[in-house]
Amino acid sequence: QVQLSESGGGLVQAGGSLKLSCVVSGSIISINRMGWYRQAPGKQRELVADITEGGNTNYEDSVKERFTISRDNAKNTVSLQMNSLKPEDTAVYYCYADIKVSILRRGRDYWGQGTQVTVSS
Repeated sequence: QVQLSESGGGLVQAGGSLKLSCVVSGSIISINRMGWYRQAPGKQRELVADITEGGNTNYEDSVKERFTISRDNAKNTVSLQMNSLKPEDTAVYYCYADIKVSILRRGRDYWGQGTQVTVSS
């Protein structure tokens, strides 16, 4: 049973910082891409940032220069350091990981339960 457990959300004032963390547990073969999506009320879920096993990163334009994604392959964790937060960053943030659990099957995406980030003006 694969599980993704997130932590680190909360309430912060504009200009502040938060760090989100996500750990993958369970029986896995490998993790390819990991990352974070977010969904604000009334909006579609959007990719915030992701990172490959080799460390190549990809960011949504509005968070470049403010957010930094990192991962620890040995610990199966992915983190998102969020600086200079803005009210428009308010959303539920979801961790995801493309995980291979069997040598006989392709990997697929697994999701965390989501963590609320609220940025007050």
